[in-house]
Amino acid sequence: MNSRIIITGGPSAGKTTLVTALEKSGFHCQPESGRAVIKQQMDINGDALPWRSPARFAEAMQAMDINAWYQAEQSDRPLFYDRALPDIAGYLTLVGEPIPNRLHRAINQFRYATDVIILPPWKAIYKQDNERTQSWEEAVRTYEAMREIYPRYGYRLHLLMPASIQERVNRLLGLINVILPSRK
Repeated sequence: MNSRIIITGGPSAGKTTLVTALEKSGFHCQPESGRAVIKQQMDINGDALPWRSPARFAEAMQAMDINAWYQAEQSDRPLFYDRALPDIAGYLTLVGEPIPNRLHRAINQFRYATDVIILPPWKAIYKQDNERTQSWEEAVRTYEAMREIYPRYGYRLHLLMPASIQERVNRLLGLINVILPSRK
């Protein structure tokens, strides 16, 4: 049983807040690679940034996501990912860049649970910061890109609507009990 659960969606959907709440509840979670790459690149004045070189940014995220996949302990307990490899393909499609064959291969080799949680854009919590520079319209387009890309790679999407963080955690855990029924 693959218990690697992806939480995806566009910016300002509440993904990181949800993952943080799951972590506080004792679940193992992998942080979003995009924010980490942006922070690292800004610290060294690098060019693997979405506004400088989308292809290099994607390569850096891919390396980080593969490393996270290997480092994660595989167990019967769910492991939550704040975005994952298919998000990179969605990002490249969104910005009009080709998806390299090595990314296609990685997405097909490093598999997660077939059922993926997707969060829609949430205008009430939308904000920009140093790492999140997308406009609201770009946030919506990013969500749409993820809705399109995940099924192409054989994943099923489950929509988790906006709600209080505790309601979202409860709904997510209820859904996990349905989509990963063999975990006790």
